[in-house]
Amino acid sequence: MTAIRRVSLAAAVALAAFLATPLGASHAATGAIHPGVQTFTNGAQCTANFIFRDATGTYIGQAAHCSGTGGNTETNGCTSGSLPIGTQVTVTGASKPGTMVYNSWLTMQQVTHETNADVCQYNDLALVKLDPADAGNVDPTVPFWGGPVGTNTAGAPSGSKVYSYGNSELRGGATQLSPKTGVSLGDRASGWSHVVSTASPGIPGDSGSAFLDATGNALGVLSTIEVGTPGGVDNGVGDINKEVNYMHAHSSIAAPIVLGGPFNGNQVPIGGGLGGLLG
Repeated sequence: MTAIRRVSLAAAVALAAFLATPLGASHAATGAIHPGVQTFTNGAQCTANFIFRDATGTYIGQAAHCSGTGGNTETNGCTSGSLPIGTQVTVTGASKPGTMVYNSWLTMQQVTHETNADVCQYNDLALVKLDPADAGNVDPTVPFWGGPVGTNTAGAPSGSKVYSYGNSELRGGATQLSPKTGVSLGDRASGWSHVVSTASPGIPGDSGSAFLDATGNALGVLSTIEVGTPGGVDNGVGDINKEVNYMHAHSSIAAPIVLGGPFNGNQVPIGGGLGGLLG
């Protein structure tokens, strides 16, 4: 298992030239800050997942490992290093940096002293509090697909559809291959993680991006590359319901996921779906 983390623009030039036309999405986010924007933490680029809001502010989610200080194979949140709470995070579309105010890795190490191996391995969520000046420029809708329309609490049975929107800088700012559809290969680790297979797996920089289930509910957070699975190379997706419940139970942040616009899972992204891939 390998975390999807830091990227470089060196490989993006040819891909950007090929993908020079605008994305024909029917669910374009109208606010500059939304699920799928890029975040930068101490130079590491990730993709934001969902919008959260409570009485004290508006937050955008990313993977906890986006602020990790170790290598890409350090995926255990109970032993891997992280930048501290209070670290500034640049959020694309925001006029000012946000501030990391919650990190599941730090919570497991410093607050709960977590020993459950499943939780240590797959609890991978951080929240970045937006500056109040940017709170009015937020749209909770996932680009292209719409949603989330709720939060998945039942898992993703093997064979069920999943939807995602990644935004790696390796794509050079071109968004045609950002939306993806695929299938779940089943739940594991007592429901803390889901293995998913998409037409092309998430790449470095997509890390932290949102996954929706077959009906548009928030399912999870893209966390790892899985090698040797039935699909060859697939992705591990942390369960967002469990991650958010853990945050609510062990931190002062009570923010729930903010729902987005209508969901439409019948669209076909340029990257295609597994139907096209497998024939």
